Parts: sequence; C-alpha cells; structure tokens
Amino acid sequence: MYRGIIDNLFGKNTLPTIDKEAFEELVQHFTKFDEQFEYGSKIPQMFLREWTQSKVWLLKLFTKVVKQLASGTAEEENTVLQSLLAVVDAEHSPNYSLLLLWASLANAVPITFWTLAFMLAHEHAWKKAKDDVAALSLMHKIFVKTLVTEDQLLKTPYLRWCIMEAIRLRSPGVVTRRVIKPFTVKNYTIPAGDMVMVSPYWAHRNPKYFPDPDKFLPERWQSADLEKNIFLDGFIAFGGGRYQCPGRWFALMELHLFIAQFLQRFDCQLLSTVPDLSPLHVVGTQQPTGPCHVRLTRL
Repeated sequence: MYRGIIDNLFGKNTLPTIDKEAFEELVQHFTKFDEQFEYGSKIPQMFLREWTQSKVWLLKLFTKVVKQLASGTAEEENTVLQSLLAVVDAEHSPNYSLLLLWASLANAVPITFWTLAFMLAHEHAWKKAKDDVAALSLMHKIFVKTLVTEDQLLKTPYLRWCIMEAIRLRSPGVVTRRVIKPFTVKNYTIPAGDMVMVSPYWAHRNPKYFPDPDKFLPERWQSADLEKNIFLDGFIAFGGGRYQCPGRWFALMELHLFIAQFLQRFDCQLLSTVPDLSPLHVVGTQQPTGPCHVRLTRL
C-alpha cells in the first residue's frame, strides 16, 4: 500500500520506493514518526528522541525533494505534491510535504487492518465480501495487467459497507477546531481563540443514529447513498461542515481498491481474537492493543 500511495501522490521516483534498502529506511522512519505523532506537538522533543530523529530525517528528505522539484527535474508533472507546493510558502514546503505523507498513510493502513479483521471475525461478512468481489469475474492475472475501474468498484457495494462500518467503529477520539469568530451554541457563547472539539468515537456510538452501536453491522450502510457521497446521519469520521478531510474520497477509493485486490489474491483464517482498540491515541484511526494472528493462503 505504501508504494502505491506514495507514487500516486508524490510521483514516481520522487521518494525512494524502488530501491529496497532506501524504501525500508523510509518506512522505518515514517513508522517511528507516526507512532508518536500526536505527542510531538505537546512534549519537548528532548523527551522523544527517536521521534525527533525520524522527524529530522524525513524533513531533510523532503528538503531535497522540494529542491529537486523546483529545479524542474521531476519525472512527472502535475502531481498532488506539486499542486500543494504551488500554494504554500516556500519556507515550510518540506513540513507541508511531510504532512501530506502522514495524512495519506497514517490512517489508511490501520483502517485496512480493522476492515479485514472485522470481516474475518464475522464469517458472513467475509463470505459476502468475497462473493461481492468474485462477482466481478476478474481473476488474479487481470488485476495485475489491467486497471480496476471505478465502475467495477461500484459493483462491490457490500465491501464498501464493511469499510464504512470499520471506520465508524475505529474513528478518531476527537476532532479539534480553533474558534475564529465568536458563535453561540444554545445559551453558550464560544469566544474567539477557544478550542472546541467533537468526538467521532462517542458520536458513532449514539444508538439514536446507530442501533446496536458496538456491533459490526455493514448492512446498516445500505440506507446511505454512498454513490452520491452521502453518509449516514451522525457519522463524522471525516469532520463536518466546510472543513471536512479533503482527502476522504481518495482514502475511501484506495481502501476499496486495495481490499478488493487483497480478497482476490488471498484467503485468510483468523487464529486469534481481534484486539481491542488502544486508549493511548485520540488522533487519527484508533490503533490495536496488540497483534492479530491469521493464516494467509495465496489463491
């Protein structure tokens, strides 16, 4: 998943995805950076040595990338990274580049895990999703040689319901915003400068909107018009209003595509229970408390 996302958003050969050792070093530093991402803005960096070292390494990498793009030697044009750099200040271009990398990978990988784990823990969901994908009549070799189109993905609605249900159950603990102008909520005036937050984790367990809220029930998404990008009432995993996550449609597409291809290539058997979510993180997709063991069989 890492290579595909990086090459798609940043352009081929912009980041080291071809050389095995260089790519493994990139993944190693990104993983360390991601693990303590939410602590890095609050705790002095002297107490987060490994996180700081990886952050510095990644920023140096992106400083080189920005200079390379500015010189006009990039292999691809009009990438998402180039579009981003065109509208941000040059001084902080490496920082924005790193933010784009984090935003594109940090949540996609764990929600892929949760979707597969929940489906494996519910045999009917696993079978239905497999049948959904098999109905495309696309064999393994075709997936390798041809592009999977959006129209083909639309023919696997149950799989997308599973993804949405996993996102609902493992959404961020809080989403924060800074108040720019005072506003009133009922009888309370929220002054400018205050921080306000909502909790997708709590909202998604409101039985008013989600009956049996703690259960993995993909079928509940049948009433949502996902083809028109309309979610269920009460669903705020991507925020709300005008400032929702700008990459939400890309994220849903990449999750759908990756898991569909995974189901075509592999069969799995759950060997342990699905781990609970960790209470140590409130930013981004919830992390598991431990490993989840499966038996993987290539088809």
